Amino acid sequence: MVKKSYQQGKNICVVSFYIKRDDAQSVDLVGEWNDWKPEPMQRKKDGTFWISKRLKTGRSYRFKYLIDGQYWENELSADQQVPNSFGTTDSLIIV
Repeated sequence: MVKKSYQQGKNICVVSFYIKRDDAQSVDLVGEWNDWKPEPMQRKKDGTFWISKRLKTGRSYRFKYLIDGQYWENELSADQQVPNSFGTTDSLIIV
């Protein structure tokens, strides 16, 4: 799940990413905003991983989740799913 919170009077949107994975040891968020460098997500007691990012508005950003450093997963509630150069898709968020 993705939640957006626009900062009034600023060109910034705080985007919070959530993914529930009871079976995962770790989940990283990776995306275009930082050249696809994995960012560790924090784990809640209920098994949900989360992270918040401050992103510039007026843009779209591709992203994915990296599960246990091995498996890629898209966010089905993202604004769009778009093809990538690897023959799969990336999630896209528009802010």
